[in-house]
Amino acid sequence: MEVKDLKPALVWQCFDEITKVPRPSCHEEKIREFLLDFARKHNVEVTTDDCGNVLMRKPATKGHENAPTVILQSHMDMVCEKNSDVEHDFMKDPIDTYVDGDWVKARGTTLGADNGIGMAAAMAVMIDDTLEHGPVEALFTINEEIGLEGAQNLGKDLLKGTMLLNLDSEDDGEIFVGCAGGIDTTAVFNYRRSLSPENFIFMRVKVAGLLGGHSGSDINLGRANANKVIARFIWECSQLWNIEVAEFNGGNLRNAIPREAEAVFGVHTDHEKAVVRHLNKFSEEILNEYKAVEPSISLTIERIEKPAYCIDSETSLRLVRALYSAPHGVYSMSADIDGLVETSTNLAAVKMMEDDKIKVTTSQRSSVESRKKDIAGQVEAHFQLAGAEVSHSDGYPGWAPNMDSPIMKISSEAYEELFGVKPAIKAIHAGLECGLFLSKYPHMDMVSFGPTMTGVHSPDEKLLIPTVEKFWRHLTRVLEKVAKA
Repeated sequence: MEVKDLKPALVWQCFDEITKVPRPSCHEEKIREFLLDFARKHNVEVTTDDCGNVLMRKPATKGHENAPTVILQSHMDMVCEKNSDVEHDFMKDPIDTYVDGDWVKARGTTLGADNGIGMAAAMAVMIDDTLEHGPVEALFTINEEIGLEGAQNLGKDLLKGTMLLNLDSEDDGEIFVGCAGGIDTTAVFNYRRSLSPENFIFMRVKVAGLLGGHSGSDINLGRANANKVIARFIWECSQLWNIEVAEFNGGNLRNAIPREAEAVFGVHTDHEKAVVRHLNKFSEEILNEYKAVEPSISLTIERIEKPAYCIDSETSLRLVRALYSAPHGVYSMSADIDGLVETSTNLAAVKMMEDDKIKVTTSQRSSVESRKKDIAGQVEAHFQLAGAEVSHSDGYPGWAPNMDSPIMKISSEAYEELFGVKPAIKAIHAGLECGLFLSKYPHMDMVSFGPTMTGVHSPDEKLLIPTVEKFWRHLTRVLEKVAKA
């Protein structure tokens, strides 16, 4: 069975079409044109704003013209991650999807169900003439994954709706009414090139096979950080022998826990065998530490041709020490909501740049604004001590829960009517665009829900098929109840 043959047909057909359109963050041109063509084809009112968000409008079904307008909101872009042995160009290649039992998966890449399935559901509402609803708007925002740009730059007069359903959550049976805010902190090390020393051999050490995952929703799972693993090994080596570091690269995206990292370093020829023995011992320790959460972790080392240059010794030592000691993971848990991560930080990426710079990207999240600033400040101070130049992004606000929300009560009642159980009402540590919407539309009433997916922001991303039908039934029942309220 193919994805397009699954039920509910309209939702899966829309999702199948979405997976064929390239849509990396900051490159939403093709998916935007796809949405505009879709609207024109189906005679749906559509417009775009100055930053490239797309808004569709559908009038109410007969008799519900005076009902509140409901906004269905999703984002166009997807996280583009692939396994290192997979050839895939996210700028032009379609996602290679397949059905595996109750799951939809992609071969070696992210699936893009985050947030493609939300887009698909909104598109299906726009063209399904069997539904009963009031006026509906479908908002598709740009560049959510690496900066929430669409929500940041959304015009204050674009939306008419007063209730918003964010379709960007990942757990069936859960309705989210709050989320963390976030800020990115970048540290840049300037280095000098030094000639590789004589009588040194060079090796490439690499960690792969980690699960990675979403730096918000998965940060509390105790998974290994590839950058931290490599930095730890290089630091241990530096305590035993004189070493020279030539390269260090790991991770890709600020909101993904890094799954792979590697470094090139040299030691005197007398120590080659000792380094290999040390890696074997180190591997055993890492495998034992993470045996419960990282079943496929692998550490490899190989001798390579001597590079012409290394990072100067002073900078490489500061870099390795900074990466090894940098904070990563959960910083504090919420005192208000049981089990909710309040504050965290992600050591996301380390990249060698062309202009003799090394860029370290980190991401901080918190549901408490002052704690968000505090953890970002700690990360800044940490890298300042290591001699790096540090800067911050503008960040985005959190979304404070409103337990008296009418749309929350309607959504909860709709789920219980359909499935006989009360949904869990939660806040999420991941960042959603809702806080930004609230800053522009202070009286907006919002919730977030979606079907079950796991492994988001990694090639292990998968979407649970039975929950997509539940998601669709829930969404359409909410629209019906708002229309009749």
